[in-house]
Amino acid sequence: MSLIIPQQPDCISTWREAVRAVDAEPRHEAHNVLLTIEDPRAGSQISDARVASVDDFLQRHDKSVKTISNTIFPQALYRRHGAPEFFDAFHDRVLPTVSKSERWSGYYFERMTRWPGAPMGNPLWDIVSRMRDPAVKSNNKFELALFDPARDLSRSPYGGQCLSFLSFKLLHGTPKTLSLTAMYRNHYYIEKLLGNLIGLGQLMSFVADEAGLKVGPLTILSTHATIDQPKTCVGGTTSRSDILQLLDNVDAVDGILA
Repeated sequence: MSLIIPQQPDCISTWREAVRAVDAEPRHEAHNVLLTIEDPRAGSQISDARVASVDDFLQRHDKSVKTISNTIFPQALYRRHGAPEFFDAFHDRVLPTVSKSERWSGYYFERMTRWPGAPMGNPLWDIVSRMRDPAVKSNNKFELALFDPARDLSRSPYGGQCLSFLSFKLLHGTPKTLSLTAMYRNHYYIEKLLGNLIGLGQLMSFVADEAGLKVGPLTILSTHATIDQPKTCVGGTTSRSDILQLLDNVDAVDGILA
């Protein structure tokens, strides 16, 4: 039981084809949906009119592409402070502020960079450090767990983390190429997917830049995917026609750009 989306060149094309494919499934949901993006840095900027179309839609639902991507990687903070300084800036200044919000639901970046009891302290930076160490010969031993039984096990059917696991691989070449496979427990394709793809692409760019690697493909396994209908800012709910119109808008912009 799986749904394989043909490989796409960029984030926004992947979002569009994945949404269309899952939407066509019974009950507008699917299991084990596999997506691969050739260049996860492309089709990821608000300056791209296709991305802007999705962001405009999300803004009407009190969300944004940037808000979602920031939960995975705080791109602006990295640009401002560089590494490793931006880790402290995130944990000491950003995290205490955003966690006070009633809407706080956690940051995946927090879990990547501070895991209680982990001997290396910062698991993500440890991965980068091992990748750029010439004494480390392995190309496939760079794993990062996001699911935490201590935080996430409960009897509630709602909430909890959706991104469960990240597996980085180094592909042969000079320099080596970084690939990433991400596994999602549950995936909302309207509200979250595009921001997730962009955030993971930014995460890959960070790891590649700091470790002296090329950015390669991003693969996503959504073990459960659904075409969600998020609530609007005025208290309503997204309709099926709203979703179809959103896809038409992205298609229309793509036709103009072509």
